[in-house]
Amino acid sequence: MAHVAVIGSGLMGSGIAQVAGVGGWQVTLIDSDPRALERARTAIGASLDKFVSKGKVGESEAEAGLERISSTTDIDAAGGADLVVEAVFERLPIKREVFGRLSEVCGPETVLATNTSAIPITEIAAAATHPERVVGTHFFSPVPMMQLCELVRGRHTGDEALAAAREFAESVGKTCVVVNRDVAGFATTRLICALVNEAARLVEDGVISAEDLDTACKLGFGHPMGPLATADLTGIDVITHATENIYEDTADPQFFPPALLRRMAASGELGRKSGKGFFSYE
Repeated sequence: MAHVAVIGSGLMGSGIAQVAGVGGWQVTLIDSDPRALERARTAIGASLDKFVSKGKVGESEAEAGLERISSTTDIDAAGGADLVVEAVFERLPIKREVFGRLSEVCGPETVLATNTSAIPITEIAAAATHPERVVGTHFFSPVPMMQLCELVRGRHTGDEALAAAREFAESVGKTCVVVNRDVAGFATTRLICALVNEAARLVEDGVISAEDLDTACKLGFGHPMGPLATADLTGIDVITHATENIYEDTADPQFFPPALLRRMAASGELGRKSGKGFFSYE
C-alpha cells in the first residue's frame, strides 16, 4: 500500500494526514469545505514546524511529508487510494452517507477505515457494498503525539482488512490494540466516558472541585492527565456525543451524559477549542 485518502480535514483528519505524509504515504485529504482544507494545511504546517523546532523531525523530512499531502473537495479522488480513512463528524447518518459514496468510487479491494470513537463499526459498514473491507481505526487526539490506535472488527470485517489497517497504523508510528467484539464505545471510549461521566456528576453535585478531582486522578492513579482535562482536550461536544452513542446502543444509565456535560456542550463551553470547558484556556 502506498496511497491513503483521508475524508474530513478537522483536527483528527488533518492529524492522520500529517502522520501519514511523514510516514511516507501519498495522502489525499478530502473535505467538502475548501476553507477547512486551507485551515488543515496551515495547521499541519504549523504542527510540523513545532516538531522540527523540538528536534523530533528533521526539516527535510517535514518538508517531504507536507509535499506528499494533496487536498481536494472531490470525494471521487478517493478512488485511487489503497486505504481510505474516514474522519468526519461523529454522526451515524453522515458516516453512512460517506461509506455509501466510497463504495461507488472505490474498488472492492480498497480498505475502508473509520476513525469513529464510539459508533459500532457494523452499523457504519451496513452502508458499504463490501462490509468485509470496513474496519475501525480509532486514532487518538492529537494524532501526531498520541501513540495508540485502537483497531476494531465489525461483524463482517475480514482478516485482510484488519491486517491492512494494522500495517498502516504501525507504519505511521502507532501501537495497535485490537477490539474483537464490535460494541459501542469499543474499549477505550467506554472507559473514558464512564470516568468522565462520574467525574462530571461529582463536580455537578458539589462533592469535589474539577481541579481537585483531576489532581486526585493524576496523583492517586498515576494518570498523566485528569478525566476533566481529557474531556476539555477531546472536546466537551465530542465526549457528550460519544456517551450518547453508547447509551443509545446499550441503554446503560451510567452512559447517559449528566446535565452538566449537556449544558456545557449546548452553551459552547467545549474545552480547549473554545477557550473554556471545565478549565479556562488563554
